[in-house]
Amino acid sequence: MRLTLHTDYAMRVLVHVGLRNGDLVTITEIADCYGISKNHLTKVVHQLGRIGYLETVRGKYGGVRLLRQPDDIRLGDFIRDTEEDFSLVRCMRCESSAECRLSGQCIAHDALSAGLRAFFAELNRYTLADMLATQRSAAAAAAE
Repeated sequence: MRLTLHTDYAMRVLVHVGLRNGDLVTITEIADCYGISKNHLTKVVHQLGRIGYLETVRGKYGGVRLLRQPDDIRLGDFIRDTEEDFSLVRCMRCESSAECRLSGQCIAHDALSAGLRAFFAELNRYTLADMLATQRSAAAAAAE
């Protein structure tokens, strides 16, 4: 499985905004920091606002800030919210076993589904707060 660039950028946005401790951050600032297209980042930020991760403030002095506490943002849940498709193989998209020619002879669907559940369970052990603590530690070490 590979996460999309959209989710990668969305994680970067949350980390950048989370490090600002409630201050408003502009899309231009984030785009410049990571070398990401401002137009592409605007779409990412719009989605994060729509699904409840960011508060967006319009106007001359506007920007974005976290809408949730970093401890409440679990990495697995966040990825589920930003990605569209977790079907590791075609049969995981099938709505009925009749659509699969190997149904009854193959354990791949069940095994991959269990693996995906374990993947998200492991990711949910980590929060945005954990990511921010790591970033702050790295910045402090670099400053020494």
